[in-house]
This record gives sequence, C-alpha cells and structure tokens, in this order.
Amino acid sequence: MDIKDDMVKDSNLNKDYTTLLEMWREEKQQRQALQKEIEELKASLARAKEDHQYDNLVHEQEINKLTRRINEKL
Repeated sequence: MDIKDDMVKDSNLNKDYTTLLEMWREEKQQRQALQKEIEELKASLARAKEDHQYDNLVHEQEINKLTRRINEKL
C-alpha cells in the first residue's frame, strides 16, 4: 500500500462516517417527531376517556332521575 491508497481509504471512511451520521440524525428527527405524535395521541385518548366517563355519569344520573319519577308515580 502506498500513501495514495491510505488517503483514499481514509477519505472513504470519512464519507461513510458522514453518511452514517447524517442517516442517524434523520432517524433521530423522525423518532422525535413520532414520539411527539404519540404523546399527543395519548393526551387525546385521555381526554376522550374523561369525556366518556363524564357522559356515562350524566346518563346514569338521568336514568336515576327518571327511575325515581316512575317509582313516585307508582
């Protein structure tokens, strides 16, 4: 091997490293974006569950009121 071969090899290694580093950065950005989306979806799901619980509570109260009215009339 001569100096030119070493220089070419080093240049190729630097290109490979740079390419891998760029790929890693892109993947990191995508992962962060997906993580943010996951957190937003979790928050949305939690709000939907709370809304559903509240609706169930209101419906249960309405049913209880109607049942009492019916029982009072009997």
